[in-house]
Amino acid sequence: MDKWNEVVLVPEFSEQGVDCYRLEGGDYENEYYVVSEAETRKLLNTPEIVGYEVYHCLITATAQMMYYFKEKKKVTTANILSILRGALNYPLEESCYREHIRVHDISFLSSERVFDNDAIAGLEIKYSKLTMVPDSTLLIGDIIASGETLVHCLRYVTEFYRQNGAKLRNIIIFTIGGTKGIRILERLTEQIREFWPDFEGFIVVYYEGIFSTYQDKGVSGINVVDVDFYWKGGIVAPEFRRETLSMRDPLFEKCIIYDGGARRYEIHEHVREVLEFWEGMLERADQIDFEELLSKKLGYRTPVSYEEWLSLNHYQRLDPVQTRWLYRQEKGYIESLRGTTLREIAMQRIQEFKTALRKYII
Repeated sequence: MDKWNEVVLVPEFSEQGVDCYRLEGGDYENEYYVVSEAETRKLLNTPEIVGYEVYHCLITATAQMMYYFKEKKKVTTANILSILRGALNYPLEESCYREHIRVHDISFLSSERVFDNDAIAGLEIKYSKLTMVPDSTLLIGDIIASGETLVHCLRYVTEFYRQNGAKLRNIIIFTIGGTKGIRILERLTEQIREFWPDFEGFIVVYYEGIFSTYQDKGVSGINVVDVDFYWKGGIVAPEFRRETLSMRDPLFEKCIIYDGGARRYEIHEHVREVLEFWEGMLERADQIDFEELLSKKLGYRTPVSYEEWLSLNHYQRLDPVQTRWLYRQEKGYIESLRGTTLREIAMQRIQEFKTALRKYII
């Protein structure tokens, strides 16, 4: 990504248990934030969380960010676009209600990825119910992996507004998402300003980090390209890094979040996906280079100096007391894994997952 190495994470606020950071550097047209909170950290580290609780875990962080945007007058007239089905995980309407932001309307789109041999072959909008709210802030909650689904829908919506002689003030996106979203939204902002010159742009809120998507099958040989998230090449909230590394196994999960729609509404499918991953890891455990897997998951080859670590993680503007402690914790985590095998981790995760969600296992 252009100028990605120049980007740093800068503290924006810390209130009500919610820590918010913004991206600086990179000369971006849009605003990008990373938000961290206890429930979202739990969600992203625990694939055993399914159903309504997926939605519930996002409420506190989302409502606090809505309050922040309201106070900054970045949202006045709100309009929600629900991109089915993943959008139903995001509590946008409830957060607006809690923060006394009037939602004028809710629009719906169903844009589904079409797969061919595990690769995305195209997109198809199967359902559309759009309503216009001129000069409003469009609110969206969606997972951004490749970003193609989101852009497909945004082009559809902006064209609908143009055909009806109306425009949007700005667009706020809440996402569990990756770095590709930034590149795509920067390009889309330029395109939108060609017909709406005073369009304020996108404001993007990433829960817990701006992750990368695998561009190959990974060290394990079973990750899905442009779908599975991991840390390498991204930016992770320090609180999320601390929590993940306070436990042994979360770092080795398939990705930061398994398919959001299935996790909420097709739980059997989510369970199958998680078990297939860990059973695949168990089957390959003796062939996978554990050190290489750890390096990829952490995002760098160890050991690295504190200064290198700060730069790799974009933490140069954070409190040195916090970052020095986190650096030491990370070294301790690496040391604690000595003598641990991938087979041991896989067997334990399979047992834990089956125990927690046995009622969904057929």
